Amino acid sequence: MSVASSVLVPYASYLRVYEPLAAFPEPERSHWARYARRPRTPGAQEELRRSLADLLPTPPVPVPVHESGEAFVAHLDGVVVICPWRTRLRGWLALEELVAEGYPGPVLDAMLPPVVRAQVAADHERWLARNPDARPWIRTAVWQVPVRWFALFGDEDRQYEPGVRKDGAGNGAGEEVGAGAGRAPVLRYRTTMAQARRRLARTLRALRESIDDGPMTEGLIEVGRWLEEFHPRALVELDFGGLVHAVPEEWLAEERSAAQLAEGIAALRAGDGEAAGEAYGRLAERWRTIRDLRFAN
Repeated sequence: MSVASSVLVPYASYLRVYEPLAAFPEPERSHWARYARRPRTPGAQEELRRSLADLLPTPPVPVPVHESGEAFVAHLDGVVVICPWRTRLRGWLALEELVAEGYPGPVLDAMLPPVVRAQVAADHERWLARNPDARPWIRTAVWQVPVRWFALFGDEDRQYEPGVRKDGAGNGAGEEVGAGAGRAPVLRYRTTMAQARRRLARTLRALRESIDDGPMTEGLIEVGRWLEEFHPRALVELDFGGLVHAVPEEWLAEERSAAQLAEGIAALRAGDGEAAGEAYGRLAERWRTIRDLRFAN
């Protein structure tokens, strides 16, 4: 087994859009139609291992030279829906975010030498000139699920599967499950694009009618613009991804953030600002605790 293939998933969550084959132009549509008929398609762990493998060489390869031809495959009402990985595009976007976070120069240079960053930036600029309307099907957040993402989902969209160790026992609190060691717990939300857009619009309306625009409102607007780029019959998924390894399984079993946010928005619409503030405060504190794990030893 290679070094990269034995690495567990990082503590990241994902917001994905799966589109029906009709949303893709030819010849890409035919490619995905053949792809979806494969007996097995790679999952999120395999996508991560391939990405990590590119970071092992010296100098590292932060952005693949060629775009991935892989995707996640799901079904919505019996229809095949596709979420392309687009690892090259996402690599460029992730590098931009890394630079924007303001890491000290020596730290950034140690991770990615200036000559590598300059070459990657030049490649991205040339690619954008040929693909001005490109957008990723997958968004990533590290050590958290952004609260605004929950506005797209209802509690009825929640899907939870407890972890199982190789011996068949349940996964213990915080135990990491690697390849061949069993199955890690799964926590995700799935809904239709139509429902996601309606919920987002209702949340935005409630916020604008009750409070001044702020980070939550601006974040929802940005997510809404992203969703507008996709087919109206798409599937929207929030996957807790590697976060399931950072918290006890009891925490996951009790996780109801979409319901908590909906509770706060309902209070806001009813004119009860105090109850809305309390609901949002509990939700924000819950996720602040998770984000703080990033700095724990």
